[in-house]
Amino acid sequence: MSESSLRIETKLVHAGEPLPRILGAVEMPIFQSATFEYGGEGSYHDVRYLRTNNTPSQLALQAKIAALENAPAALVTASGMAAISTTLLTVLSAGDRLLAQSCLYGGTHDLMNRDFATLGLAVDFIDADRRESWQAQLRPTTRAIYVEAMTNPLLQVADLEAVVEFARAHGLISIIDNTFASPVNFRPIEAGFDLSIHSATKYLNGHADIVAGVVSGGAELIERIRHKANHLGGSLDPHAAFLLSRGLKTLALRVRYQNESTLRIARFLEGHRAVECVHYAGLESHPRHARARSLFAGFGGVLSFELKGPASRADEFAARVRLPIVAPSLGGVHTLLTRPATTSHAGLAPEERARLGIGDGLLRLSVGIESTEDLLEDLERALR
Repeated sequence: MSESSLRIETKLVHAGEPLPRILGAVEMPIFQSATFEYGGEGSYHDVRYLRTNNTPSQLALQAKIAALENAPAALVTASGMAAISTTLLTVLSAGDRLLAQSCLYGGTHDLMNRDFATLGLAVDFIDADRRESWQAQLRPTTRAIYVEAMTNPLLQVADLEAVVEFARAHGLISIIDNTFASPVNFRPIEAGFDLSIHSATKYLNGHADIVAGVVSGGAELIERIRHKANHLGGSLDPHAAFLLSRGLKTLALRVRYQNESTLRIARFLEGHRAVECVHYAGLESHPRHARARSLFAGFGGVLSFELKGPASRADEFAARVRLPIVAPSLGGVHTLLTRPATTSHAGLAPEERARLGIGDGLLRLSVGIESTEDLLEDLERALR
């Protein structure tokens, strides 16, 4: 039985694990060593060293993630932003331009809006739902196009098939942040994307105890990104690699439960008299529900919603819930509630948030693995 023929649940447990097992260890041991004995390597990038991303802990984890994504190669990094920034600084050089979806995670948006200019890079933001408008933004120096599988925090679903087709037609590198979907719900490399990025802090690890990032894609492109990462230094440490590998093994179980639980909660909120609107692609009322159904195996564990009345109602509601923890981040076993205007998108000016549709009263709920019934009862009590 070849590894490529295995289903994702089996890959999560077995892919990338060294055979024969190291001294019979069932779990991949932690190689808590920064440096390794010289083995005659001829290249700086091949010398076995923690910062060059080629130690046993890193290699096993990268092989597992590549198998999950059905990608030729993968690279792990010290954070999701390290994966994003290193990837973009690999495919772009001074004078180049990037096409990027207009509504992105706040850290990504700030990188493009604030840091690009100091590096001689430029970004052109596009409405990723309107392919007919992209051509006008294209320049001779445009090198890549960047989107999110489901946007943070409004859960928009871009025309991802059109993004792949447009990139191929114009010689662009297509890059997607697949954090919200995870490989359980969507595998971008299978859909034709060149590169798939995750903040592994979220679903891949799932336990809110490390920060990590991942990028997967073609072997030659990933090797270029690894070389850049070796210079920038955003390498993942061995213990974090162990925790990420351990967290991955339950990914399918967690995500499928979160898919189901979040859909039930979204339907409950949509029907509640105190709720103004709910953003979740699993709802039939979502403007891109049909597209999401065709793209994804599940709709994910994150939704956002707004309450009726003034924005201050959001803070009042957050103070009343008992089970959801009021904290940033997402994708873990705990249900987390946050107001993007004060956390993930606090770096955007108020007028920019308003332009993107991120109101001050918008709440984002990342559903964990608690009992769905208990969460519904808690939300109902807080709304009442």
